[in-house]
Amino acid sequence: MPEKDTKFSAQGGPASGWDVAIIGGGPAGIMSAIQSAANGFNVVLIEKNKQLGKKFLLTGNGRCNLTNAELDLKKLVANYHNGEFLYRAFSPPAGGFGPKETIKFFEDLGIKTKTEAGNRVFPENNSAEEILEALKKYLEKNKVKIIYDSAAEGFELKNKKILKIILNNNKKITAKKYILTTGGKSYAKSGSDGAGYKLAEKLGHSIIKPSPALTPIILKEDWVKKLQGISLKNIKIFGESGEILFTHFGISGPVALNISGKIGELLKKNEVKIFMDLFPELNQQEILENFQELLKKYLRQAIKNILTEFVPERFAEVLLEIIKIDKNKIANNLSKSEKNIIVRALKGFEMTAEGVLGFDNAMATRGGISLKEINHKTMQSKLIDNLFFAGEIIDVDGKTGGFNLQMCWSTGHLASMQ
Repeated sequence: MPEKDTKFSAQGGPASGWDVAIIGGGPAGIMSAIQSAANGFNVVLIEKNKQLGKKFLLTGNGRCNLTNAELDLKKLVANYHNGEFLYRAFSPPAGGFGPKETIKFFEDLGIKTKTEAGNRVFPENNSAEEILEALKKYLEKNKVKIIYDSAAEGFELKNKKILKIILNNNKKITAKKYILTTGGKSYAKSGSDGAGYKLAEKLGHSIIKPSPALTPIILKEDWVKKLQGISLKNIKIFGESGEILFTHFGISGPVALNISGKIGELLKKNEVKIFMDLFPELNQQEILENFQELLKKYLRQAIKNILTEFVPERFAEVLLEIIKIDKNKIANNLSKSEKNIIVRALKGFEMTAEGVLGFDNAMATRGGISLKEINHKTMQSKLIDNLFFAGEIIDVDGKTGGFNLQMCWSTGHLASMQ
């Protein structure tokens, strides 16, 4: 373990400069700072806000979905866009820090956890603030210096190495190693405004154009307004299963959020057709047989009423309107062709995406620093010798359910180990 420099300059840092300077006080930056300090280094954490973890406090609607207890590495990685990049970050003992290690880390801090549906892990008392306070105490215990209200604006470079960070208040920070953890572009008011991309570009790094991820989807069809507030469970879209919620402009809920990054990419070329399978566990023939049993049972009932055995009433009416079948038609009068049309609509309900909500409504960012320019084994820049990256600033994003926070903990930990 290195010896800490006990002589401090008039600026409040070690006389010989800091061992590690971290830019960005979100989850990735906090984890990088904690682990670097625990390894015996003098660490400074630079945060542009007046407090740490401003965006972190919003996670899980304030409950803090701190990880996902998916312990199968291949399945875990499958929950990310560009997830193969994270194999080393998730894999102990080679510097890796996966969900199991994350849960133990927080429990060692005195945070009891609980696991809910979908392997989502929360603190037992549902408080993001409790998590943040525990992390701040750990930073204090390990003597991490935190500089608030300071944004990095540039660097002094020499021979592929950063010599100093230049801050917005004209101060300069000298360190041996720098970790950039400024986040993406979602929730800009929290400080996650994409400024880190500009810093990385100044150092020669390429940026994959950022776009909103984990955000609601805007639908083209006017009928969507009639479905506002309706929730459908156990549906499937683009291979993603779960729940969606209709809004006045489109769809939200876990499935919509999880496919929004992909939809956003496809929308760069044209509008996108979405086909929703309302009964992914049944094939078309099985649904048809179930439907015909109901028709025989309720011969004199209106078709809209029979369909409520499958879907909510308002949804049934909109579905029939779309496929141009009279909602008041009596079951006994339904033709074979009409039965098949209804069943096909249940297995492939068509919607047209014409947009996704922007960064202010997005929970994550797709895009960021090109992974081709980062060593996945260390999180070290391939262009600047003493620069590392962690968290949402890189071109990796995960599904809902604690995956994005886990990526921050893991990459932050890995960046601190070198």
